[in-house]
Amino acid sequence: MTAYDPDNIFAKILRGELPCQKIYEDDKTFAFMDIMPRGDGHALALPKAASRNLLDIDVADLAAVMATAQKLAKAQKIAFAADGITLQQFSESAGGQVVFHTHVHVIPRFEGVALRPHTGEMADMDLLAEHAEKIRAAIS
Repeated sequence: MTAYDPDNIFAKILRGELPCQKIYEDDKTFAFMDIMPRGDGHALALPKAASRNLLDIDVADLAAVMATAQKLAKAQKIAFAADGITLQQFSESAGGQVVFHTHVHVIPRFEGVALRPHTGEMADMDLLAEHAEKIRAAIS
């Protein structure tokens, strides 16, 4: 397996070298808005510890990430009056992974509304800030 690259974009966000719309943080995890959302409220949950993906993450870190993903999902359902939630985790290039720091996509879903395609186009930063605030307000 390829070694973890400490200069990946999510590692830089965790170190505060790049900005993000932070939603939640605890001692093991960090959550923020996806800048190329596939739906309104699309967020990412990731471990603070270095790991590439599901194949090499420590089990305790994986459990912490999933607990944070659940916290986000419950808050998103309230904040956006979502009908459901989609979780996605991609491991390695063949599995669709683009950023090689373990992360889980948490996306609010609505009946009859498809996910937007991943175009590589960044969302409006003011809208992401608004969505982050709605989720933060709903986290219990």
